Amino acid sequence: MRLLGLLTAAASALVTLASASDVKVYNKEFARPPNFLFYFEDSPVVMSLFVDATKGEVWRSPDNGATWEIVKSPDGKAMDILEHPHDPKRAIILGEGKTHWKTSDRGETWDEFVVPLPMSTAQNTLSFHAEKPDYVLYAGRDCKREAIFEICEDHTYYTIDWFKTVNLLKKRTRSCIFAKGRKNFVYGEEKTVMCVADDESKFHEHRVLEVSNNFKDWTAPKFDGINVLKGVNGLAAVEKFIVAALRSKGTDEMALYVTEDVLVWTRAEFPHDHGGLKEGAYTILESTPYSIQVDVLSADSNPYRPSGSMFTSNSNGTYFTRNIDHTNRIEEGLVDFEKIEGIEGIVLVNIVKNWDTKDPRKKKQIMSRISFDDGRADTWQPLKADDKDLHLYSVTGFRNMGRVYSSKAPGLVMGVGNTGDHLEEYTDGDLYISDDAGLTWRKAISEAHIYEFGGSGSLLLAVYDEGPTDEARYSIDYGKTWEKVDLGVKVHARILTTTPDSTSLNFVIVGIDKNKKGHVISLDFNKVLGRKCKLDKENPDKSDFEKWYARYDEDKKPDCLMGHKEFYWRRKKDAKCNAGDLYKEPEVEEEVCDCQEHDFECDFNFVRDEDGKCVLAPGAKLGIPPGECKKPGDKYKGPSGYRKIPGNTCKGGVSKDEKMERTCDEANATPPSTGEIKVKFKEFKGKMPLHYFYLDNAETSSKMDETVFMRTENQEIWVSHDGGLEWKKPSELDDVRVVDIYNNPYHYDHIYVLTGSKEFYLSTDRGRSFRKYNAPSPPNRERLPVLDFHPKNAGWLIWIGQEPDCKSSKCRSVAYATRDVSFGEKAWDPLVSNVGKCQWIRGQKQKVQSEKLIFCAQIEESFDPPKVSIQLLSSEDFFKSDPIIHFDDIIGFAKMEEFIVVASVNGTNGYLKASTSIDGRTFAPARFPHNLNVPHQTAYTVLDSNTHAVFLHVTTNDVEGYEYGSLLKSNSNGTDYVLSLDGVNRNELGYVDFEKMHSLEGVILVNRVINKEDVAKKSVPKKLRTLISRNDGALWTALKPPSKDSNGKSYSCSSKECSLNLHHYTERTDPRHTFGSPSGVGLMFGIGNVGEQLKGFADGDTFMTRDGGMTWTEVKKGQYLWEFGDQGSIIVIVDRSKPADTVYYTLDEGKSWVDFKFGEKLKVFDISTVPSDTSRKFILWGRKEGGGDKFESVHLDFRGITSQQCVFAEDERKQDDDDFELWTPPMEGSDCIFGHVTQYNRKIPSHRCYVGRKIPTFHKITKNCTCTAADFECDYNYERVSDNSCKLIPGLKPPNHEETCSANPDLIEWYVPTGFRRLPMTTCQGGLEWDKGESRPCPGKDEEYDRKHRGLHGAGLFMAIVIPIVAAAAVGWYVWTQLLRRRFGAIRLGEENRESPFVQYPIIAVAAVIAVVSAIPSIVGAIGRWVGGKITRQRRYTTRSSFARRGGYSVVNTDEGELLGSDDEDEV
Repeated sequence: MRLLGLLTAAASALVTLASASDVKVYNKEFARPPNFLFYFEDSPVVMSLFVDATKGEVWRSPDNGATWEIVKSPDGKAMDILEHPHDPKRAIILGEGKTHWKTSDRGETWDEFVVPLPMSTAQNTLSFHAEKPDYVLYAGRDCKREAIFEICEDHTYYTIDWFKTVNLLKKRTRSCIFAKGRKNFVYGEEKTVMCVADDESKFHEHRVLEVSNNFKDWTAPKFDGINVLKGVNGLAAVEKFIVAALRSKGTDEMALYVTEDVLVWTRAEFPHDHGGLKEGAYTILESTPYSIQVDVLSADSNPYRPSGSMFTSNSNGTYFTRNIDHTNRIEEGLVDFEKIEGIEGIVLVNIVKNWDTKDPRKKKQIMSRISFDDGRADTWQPLKADDKDLHLYSVTGFRNMGRVYSSKAPGLVMGVGNTGDHLEEYTDGDLYISDDAGLTWRKAISEAHIYEFGGSGSLLLAVYDEGPTDEARYSIDYGKTWEKVDLGVKVHARILTTTPDSTSLNFVIVGIDKNKKGHVISLDFNKVLGRKCKLDKENPDKSDFEKWYARYDEDKKPDCLMGHKEFYWRRKKDAKCNAGDLYKEPEVEEEVCDCQEHDFECDFNFVRDEDGKCVLAPGAKLGIPPGECKKPGDKYKGPSGYRKIPGNTCKGGVSKDEKMERTCDEANATPPSTGEIKVKFKEFKGKMPLHYFYLDNAETSSKMDETVFMRTENQEIWVSHDGGLEWKKPSELDDVRVVDIYNNPYHYDHIYVLTGSKEFYLSTDRGRSFRKYNAPSPPNRERLPVLDFHPKNAGWLIWIGQEPDCKSSKCRSVAYATRDVSFGEKAWDPLVSNVGKCQWIRGQKQKVQSEKLIFCAQIEESFDPPKVSIQLLSSEDFFKSDPIIHFDDIIGFAKMEEFIVVASVNGTNGYLKASTSIDGRTFAPARFPHNLNVPHQTAYTVLDSNTHAVFLHVTTNDVEGYEYGSLLKSNSNGTDYVLSLDGVNRNELGYVDFEKMHSLEGVILVNRVINKEDVAKKSVPKKLRTLISRNDGALWTALKPPSKDSNGKSYSCSSKECSLNLHHYTERTDPRHTFGSPSGVGLMFGIGNVGEQLKGFADGDTFMTRDGGMTWTEVKKGQYLWEFGDQGSIIVIVDRSKPADTVYYTLDEGKSWVDFKFGEKLKVFDISTVPSDTSRKFILWGRKEGGGDKFESVHLDFRGITSQQCVFAEDERKQDDDDFELWTPPMEGSDCIFGHVTQYNRKIPSHRCYVGRKIPTFHKITKNCTCTAADFECDYNYERVSDNSCKLIPGLKPPNHEETCSANPDLIEWYVPTGFRRLPMTTCQGGLEWDKGESRPCPGKDEEYDRKHRGLHGAGLFMAIVIPIVAAAAVGWYVWTQLLRRRFGAIRLGEENRESPFVQYPIIAVAAVIAVVSAIPSIVGAIGRWVGGKITRQRRYTTRSSFARRGGYSVVNTDEGELLGSDDEDEV
């Protein structure tokens, strides 16, 4: 450090002593320095905040800090103070509780107000209205303690009378703003409010943006014009724009949506080579009224030296072009960026010179750059001081408050730094100044100083910042000479400030002395410059001001900047007067220029070539206007490659942004319709692929593709990014022995390739590149899943490897966790040894608060007596402290969408018992129907939990080859189960014939063993019949068979037992071959037969339904594979039973079929497309006859059939003109399902168009129905009897409904059990109330109960009794005289009063044994048999979840669906 006392006359600035009488100095000592200090705008009033561990105080100075007095109202309870950004007289002091204080007179008086909750610490507590100062939003935090945990959520309130009254706006908010929160935002209504809100899960991927124009009615904007997108992570008002940042499920990429009117949102597009916005890795910079500027963390940025790229938008904020790369930023998101105050187009940034250095020990080398053209990509240049490059400290290293370099003083800029190759340490820097807005610089004072501008630049003040000092320095000639002023006390300055507009000659210094005391020092320079400057525009020589232009050219003539010449009347350097007009900012004047070359920049997706011309970037595609490019060879009017720089005001002159003629080949559009289907074969080595899978596309991904991974029997990895058209082997994986491959089900772009050693390969760009990393140990040898992925944090992994240094074939397994694989082996923390399974517990709907919660199943072995048991452990600190032991002896656990289900052994009787949790902390025992005790040797399967209930399949006959069981359904918290259907088929591996139709709610198909008694007693072959439920398992019926086959002939089966029966899950060679599609509403296919039972697979034919299973038609004789494309608008089938060279496709949902010959005959074993079924590209997988050890993929592209995109009108007033119909699933006797009528969007089959972008299948619930019998099921311990009522099972007790009071503290009453309970999904209103018996008050709620049920008296009682009697008499008279008198004696019974369908399938309590399974049954008793040493495991990606697509089972790759259960030593 260079010492202040060593300054000599050789220094660059002349220093003289000032008269002490010229400057007034005031010092106020405090016990500590203030935490915060600010000026009320346009006033001398200063407020300061002092907060420590014991109290919080606010002090006020009415005279620029000369004198101070404490604000008494908070009484030591102040936590923060905020000035109103749109009213210079208002501020709010926030207290530590619900009481706060407000002022409307710059702090002279304070009024107390009370709000319902203490202030939020998770978001901005206050949000203000730009036009209505009385309108304020307040965010409060509501915290409740559960056990040792504190659970908090924010609620937002509003006031429209400056906190005289406060009303609830919205619960569970993340941020709320007024649309008119910025003065430049001119659209929107006065009361328009926007909130980012959580749903009950509180997961980021579920957050939505909602808008209200009246503080009560909310709508969610459709960002893409069609869909309500979730995952809103941020909301900001930026000048005339409002920006919402979204991150959807499956990606860490953010999407920015921009609006100028709250109504229409447009996605911001970045250049094609941009790696995408990442959560927490972008910063919206100080922008202009005509563009948004964003800095984005570079994809190739070194984690030790983060750097970014800066982008600027066009005038509507939607298209961004790159300004400069390698901008300096820090982890907190701060970026070295600042616009020069008061002058358009001048920007300073710092960039990282050594951004690509891999050595973490090397520090960043920072260089400064300046642009005079608003940051245009080719206009950045070094700062110059004495012809040397100058580098200055900026935002990331700023030591003061306010702006870094500039103020309202025209053209004056200061900064601390050094000349040379790059920026050195702060203490090696000096103070530099520029009086021409950054064009040239000179050293002002040696050593680092904090600095401030006063009197509109008439006086500059600097205070030494490398240690304590007792003097300040000031200059009245733009830093050419400096004078000293004695402060009277030696302090290390922390803050130097003045009025926000820099027009005052009063300054405030905040410092700390050697005793840690705080000092607030006020400096008054008004006597130094006593005379006011005079402006004489007509006589420049007599004027104290000169006409100063913001920019001059090489000939020293005023130059154009941003299309105009900009000038101020600025005080001359040698004028000894005060140019500041107190509280009035200097005004800028402009002269418009003709447009020139430099007024234009490269347009979106264009870059400059070697000649400086803007050309289309490599790989980029252009958008085309609607209606263009209809046929091959077409041309259209497209962008020239140039755009005028946003905000540039030039007129006339050069015009480079006029549209030009372009070919359609340059366009990013659907290929013109040719009527042809494109085909391409690709040959691979091997008899068939070992497995293959598609990667999903997240909703907010900027780049959509159709990536397919395929692994051959030769351990080769092939990747295609265009749906199988072109294939390549990743070069990084050459000569790598691949043992497994994982795709991250929560971050779709991430792929992990495992080897037999510690080395593994990771791709974060969908397989386009791979990097090698090291795990803590090789993969385990016990066939346990090696990787488990965190649902939120992409870098958080659990690795189950073999124990270190183990050389035997029976190595135990050890679990590790990491939060960043890039740090190598040392980044992995050991969790549990001798482990069987470890998982992150944070499902999409589970109410788990900690993102660090991990569950592990650990083996405990004892030898006297010999015993093996499995403990269930959990930890929220990576097992650094003692874990919680939830169960001592489990068979396994499963993580479902809404529940965590654990199967454990009852120590008293050895039976298996199940427990359920929704928060990962508290487990409730599952209660099963009467007599369902579960011996330890069998298993049960958790099938589905996405309709607020768990479906369990209970094995009631476990004889190998003859397995079947009962289907149970839980209540909404997964604890009480009732029988849905008995005799449901399963196989020896634990797979169950159960499938939910995910495009329609409540539709389930199962296969039932109809001769189960004979199967159980005589071991005769099972006879199966397919049943369907349309109300989530409450009622089951057989499939109605078609009347004619595909040849128009009648079926031979004609008995009442005749039905359509389909081959189901247990017979599938690939579990991905589901009946239906997630996006094809109501569409299903199946192979089966019409008859009294299911016949052999080879005897089956192919059937389909388009109405959710109500009616079926035979499509083809024989067995065909099927696949849905473009959300069901195209369906492709191919013969699977014999070699084929033809596929059949339909464009009208099976009403007509077209055959297409694709080439040579293949024995096709699969047909595939993207998981969402939204593509028009398909892949056939097969082998040629006599093809030997080779197989083929055949790429089929149906996009040439039509280029006409379907029109979807969200506005119901325009729906008669679009290509979609509103469809309600047909129901027998009623359209109601789950208590409501639902409409879905379906493409009209006869319209020849393609859907393209994903259309929401669900339209709306048109009405809620009155409650009927179909909305109820039997309560726990009740069963159906012949009269369709639910009767208590003899010997059992009714459930205790009073327990609902403790579960829901807001309840006032509970109801005596009736035997019925509502279906968890029903929304019915009124009608039957079978679940409500006599009401009773909840404990402690007697007064509320009495008020609710207070009886009628007097006139009210008379009206309640007399009027119904009179009305009944009138109705009776009318019915008798008008309706019945003529038909008396003709009343009919019988058919009109037929038995309820519930009687057809009485619920029976079956004595049986149960076990646990998880979401996707992969192998019965995986953990149990693993303990026994006899594990058989299916290869990965041949189960349902491997494509992360359809079906009610969860993800196998994370071992969601591990079957738990049997540890029978004899089981194979």
